[in-house]
Amino acid sequence: MNRAVFAGSFDPPTFGHLNIIERSRGIFEELLVVVAVNRSKQHLFTEYERCALLSQLVKQWDNVSVHLWEGLIVDFAREHKANVLIRGIRNMSDFSYEFDLSLMNKGLDPQIETLFMPTEPRFFVLKSSSIKELASFGGNLSGMVPQPIEQALRQKLQKNRNI
Repeated sequence: MNRAVFAGSFDPPTFGHLNIIERSRGIFEELLVVVAVNRSKQHLFTEYERCALLSQLVKQWDNVSVHLWEGLIVDFAREHKANVLIRGIRNMSDFSYEFDLSLMNKGLDPQIETLFMPTEPRFFVLKSSSIKELASFGGNLSGMVPQPIEQALRQKLQKNRNI
């Protein structure tokens, strides 16, 4: 089976992420979307909330599944018999970071390939940290995240303000 992995923090999932997922699912028989747990990062949503949000967004695609993983992504790929890692890139800065990461992953498992997929131009500016900041000021997010994500963002930010 031709199976690929698309991993990220997805805090929150954006239209850019969905663009990569939708295009990848058309290339591969199965796409495993992985919410990577990184304890050194500060996240707005818990890993379980991010999994639930992503699961809601991809439920219409029968060849896409959402998983939670704490560990090396090559270990996840190997365990799930996937031989391709999808990495979305928006700009040269992303490419530089992702290229270095791909070399490390190749060193960890030479059987796993990395495929760089640029987002469509209309999503180049979408960055989760910027979206969270815009949301905190009540900005319009309609072109950046799906409506359920915007709603979850606003609820989460309101809850955090009330704490």
